[in-house]
Amino acid sequence: MKRKIAAIFAADIAGYSRLVADDEEETLRRLASYRQVTDDFIAKGGGRIFNTAGDAVLAEFPSAVEAVRCAIDIQESLRTRNMAYPPSRQMAFRIGITIGDVVERDGDLLGDGVNIAARLEGLAEVGGICISRAVHEQVANKLSVQFADMGAQQVKNIPTPVHAYMVAMRREDGTYATPQVKKPAKAHGGAQPNWMWPVAVTVVSLAAIGVGGFLYFTKLETLAPSKVAAPTSVASSVPSPAPSAVAAAPPSPSLPMVVSSEKFAAAIVPFISDKVRASLASDYAPAADFKAFSLNIGGFNAFVTAQPSEEAAKSAAVEQCQKRADAAQSPRKCELYAVGDAVVYAHGRPPMPPLPWIRHDAVTEQPFAAKNVPLTRDGGKARLENVYTPARKHKAVALGPGGALFFPFALDSVEEAVRRALESCGGIAGVPCMIVALNDNFVVPIPTTLKVAGFFKPAGNTMIPADARDDVARRLADASSGWNAVAIGAAGRPGLGLKAATEQAAVSGALAECVKRDNNCQVIAIGPFLVGPN
Repeated sequence: MKRKIAAIFAADIAGYSRLVADDEEETLRRLASYRQVTDDFIAKGGGRIFNTAGDAVLAEFPSAVEAVRCAIDIQESLRTRNMAYPPSRQMAFRIGITIGDVVERDGDLLGDGVNIAARLEGLAEVGGICISRAVHEQVANKLSVQFADMGAQQVKNIPTPVHAYMVAMRREDGTYATPQVKKPAKAHGGAQPNWMWPVAVTVVSLAAIGVGGFLYFTKLETLAPSKVAAPTSVASSVPSPAPSAVAAAPPSPSLPMVVSSEKFAAAIVPFISDKVRASLASDYAPAADFKAFSLNIGGFNAFVTAQPSEEAAKSAAVEQCQKRADAAQSPRKCELYAVGDAVVYAHGRPPMPPLPWIRHDAVTEQPFAAKNVPLTRDGGKARLENVYTPARKHKAVALGPGGALFFPFALDSVEEAVRRALESCGGIAGVPCMIVALNDNFVVPIPTTLKVAGFFKPAGNTMIPADARDDVARRLADASSGWNAVAIGAAGRPGLGLKAATEQAAVSGALAECVKRDNNCQVIAIGPFLVGPN
């Protein structure tokens, strides 16, 4: 390993998970097109991409001036391209740039410089650029752009505030917009204490959603049912750590309470453990008003009964839940799930994949290795290696098509680990997730010959002609064991390699069948994943 000083460039797409949820195939196609633009500008500016995952890009530049110039060129080029799409489908990058001391290892860069660039990217406006003071000092008199001083910004996992500047982006008429400066961090008498980190877990968004898919940690702790001031009875349970991938933006505020016609049923409450469900059934459901139950996506929860009023019940339930979530540094806010016997949760049930959630296959299962988890950035892989790998059973890793990640562990059963991983991951991603690992093994084929770009759904894949999709879906469904691959030719004729003993055999089989019907064949799917060139 060697150290060096470099300008670090971090970029990802704002709202990528939402775009994927709305139209996965179109989003992935456009991502490939936009990535070609960014890659070309990075190469033109003398930069080198050293890491990508989902929608995120990390690059190094020998010059801060070239890094900022490249970022401006990218944003202006993509702004023009976005004009062809309605606002809800526009794909805009946020970019962060800093200068820092980094460690190079096998072509990858690690260190505070990379982490700070990712945090600056999280501070940037949609379609904007945020730079550190060190970069500003290098470029202020060398580029004809304006800057807005954001002051010192407190960002997650960086012990000291980062002084940041926004780059003013050009409007349609050629003038420059003044960035909206975010509130500077308050002065601190000293660094935040680090005593909680040995027992904490963090959540990441790979995708890519958020600051490049970094994981936050949820504290490992189990709280026994507790009492608050009489006559209140509070029961709460903090789940086993369950990191989940989200954007590194502030948690969204709770939505207004929506009273549904659904009656409270403990057995279908999402995110929480089976023990908490049992406690809700025995202690909350039969209790008289006034009562309320609050939870967050990470599984933190609290309920109160025998309150003097409905408002008191709602406030106490949220407050008790949030205290536990804050103590474990959970990035998700607690929200009311039930008031009295009525469900008021505004988000509905999390999207879940169809059953069965797990299909064991000795041909494709292999030992879990964090480095091989697809759609996940290095920060997320490091958390998986340091937290998930040594954790005790039962545990599971759920992955979303945009890089959302959630992994509960130390649960009472395999079924509970799988359910909670899928519920929380689906709640974060907004689309059904997939269990990729259970305990110490991968339970889906993990491609290594090509790079994973998302989930593969043949029925809605526009690369496959409409008249061939049902046949491809049927043939894949019938091939329930072994390695499967799908190739497509220039005319859209598919070729499939099914029930192969190895990944390479499936790829070769798919290409061989494709070239019998078409030309210029390329593999687009391996197992349950869309794939592309490494």
